[in-house]
Amino acid sequence: MLAALRGSLDRLLGRGTAAVTVPPLDGALKPNNLLENAPHAVGVQEPDNIVLGRQGLMFSSGERVLRLEPAVGAEPVTVITAAGPITAMALAPSGSFAVASDAGGIVLFDEGGRNRTVGSGSGKALSCVTAMGFADDRTLLVCVGSTENAIGDWQRDLLSGGRSGSVWRFDLASGEATQLAGGLGFPNGILAEPDGQIVICESWGKRLVRIGASGRANGPVLEDLPGYPARLSRSARGGYWLSVFAPRSQLIEFIMREPAYRNAMMAEVDPAYWVAPALRSGVSFREPMQGGALKQMGILKPWAPTRSYGLVIELDGNFEAVRSMHSRAGGRRHGVTSAVEQDGVLWVTSKGGDQVVALDLGTDGAK
Repeated sequence: MLAALRGSLDRLLGRGTAAVTVPPLDGALKPNNLLENAPHAVGVQEPDNIVLGRQGLMFSSGERVLRLEPAVGAEPVTVITAAGPITAMALAPSGSFAVASDAGGIVLFDEGGRNRTVGSGSGKALSCVTAMGFADDRTLLVCVGSTENAIGDWQRDLLSGGRSGSVWRFDLASGEATQLAGGLGFPNGILAEPDGQIVICESWGKRLVRIGASGRANGPVLEDLPGYPARLSRSARGGYWLSVFAPRSQLIEFIMREPAYRNAMMAEVDPAYWVAPALRSGVSFREPMQGGALKQMGILKPWAPTRSYGLVIELDGNFEAVRSMHSRAGGRRHGVTSAVEQDGVLWVTSKGGDQVVALDLGTDGAK
């Protein structure tokens, strides 16, 4: 009862959960062009899920898992081809790796190329898998973004206020599947900590939360992000790399308070032209926020709002932002879904820009 009254008062006064404010990009998040201007990149269609293991750097693109070759200019090599578009991937300490797709479920591959399907008895846990991570060689942690929408319908899930996401733990030896947490707003990244706790990137909550090994919620570790977080990986300095796949804006925050408008828009407008965050923008003149809102006399305004953005953030061991790399409005390396560090180089998947970008952390000015 008190929660309902508080919600009504927030909506009346435009505060709390009804506020349309967005945190500024300032301090360690001050905009720059480090991601956009990085000189080294590999062109590939919608790269995603980059991971580092014994076989080197691997990432997904559509139905394929590809390996980046160390030779400069070499084309990525296809390692495996899944039954359908790959939605998540994870590498185990032993060298085996797990691949998830809606068509084939979760498949575990060992170093010899042999494979087996895992979690086939878990039902909902096999659909809309957004991220995975190994706690150890026999324990796989899985994020399910939504049970109401397919992974390709993530914009609809956001606009409809989706909170059907969940986190699962699979025991690969026994085949047992355990749901650790539910009712989440599109969990889209997961990382096991040495003490057994788990950090989850909750996209629609714009935050990172920690849960215990038993699933008990231990509270947020980072809140009110300026965008929607994707995957999380470790840095060489004891911290983390956080990918942000789309920006927040006051316009989107405003329409999230207008259910009648959102429902009418989703029913009547092509999804490509919804007022919603996106992995890429500036492709069509029919997109929202075009014309004078963005450009004047052919010049992009410095304050122009954008539906897409490129952002990767380095966090320290306490989940405080240390530095960031950006591809701003008007850039093309947007829709960052994952990042991993190797020998002083940060490899970033720009799904919206169709590139795997290499940032030299020592010489590209990314200090």
